[in-house]
Amino acid sequence: MELTPAGIVLLVVTGLLAGVINTLAGGGSNLTVPALMILGMPADIANASNRVAVFLHALVAVRGFKKYDKLSTADLGPILLPVLLGGLAGAASASYLPNWLLKPLLLGAMISMALVILIRPAAIAPPVGTPALKVGERPASVIALLGAGFYGGFVQAGVGFILLAALAGTLRYDLVRANALKLVCSAAFTAVALIVFIARDQVAWVPGLILAVGAMIGGHFAVKMALRVSQNTLKWFLLLMTVAVSLAALLL
Repeated sequence: MELTPAGIVLLVVTGLLAGVINTLAGGGSNLTVPALMILGMPADIANASNRVAVFLHALVAVRGFKKYDKLSTADLGPILLPVLLGGLAGAASASYLPNWLLKPLLLGAMISMALVILIRPAAIAPPVGTPALKVGERPASVIALLGAGFYGGFVQAGVGFILLAALAGTLRYDLVRANALKLVCSAAFTAVALIVFIARDQVAWVPGLILAVGAMIGGHFAVKMALRVSQNTLKWFLLLMTVAVSLAALLL
């Protein structure tokens, strides 16, 4: 593909919007992967190249949350292990299988999450002051984290919602700390996925890095937004993005 000035602007702006969305909720890859494909990139190369932006954005956003003491690290190892194992299996699968195989799973997960937020909001957005649980105290969280890692390694789009369901839903982190941990997990399995995609020569570096510039800027400012808004506002933003991703999965 040949990048034009208009294409570069498209990638930077799309990356910026995705950076904000991925920091506060999830689903930003539903913007960035189509943007790469609009510029003429095949779906598998777009899926792989998008991980460059996802990885660098996650590093910037995690640094921001850590700076403001919103990153909980006490149980980080047990959280990351199943995510990494799932990410490796998912990336290996994505390198050989078509993305449409997980579309029904994405749609089902998004619709289920939207219903949970509406009917039982405390299940995904614990009340302020709710103590977080460790992985060892909630064995079901291992399955949730393994599944999130696999999905993220496979297709990335919408994985933030699944990670939030595991971190806020099963481990009871508040949405700010759950978002911070979500980004650590995202950086971890994206690094694993990138190794697989690089080995398979499926990463287009220049478009991926241009996209990353916008994503990192968006992530930087979105951290400050996450710290200023209320848990209730974050919950409704999460619902809005869940519905948007569901519609995208239906229409695309």
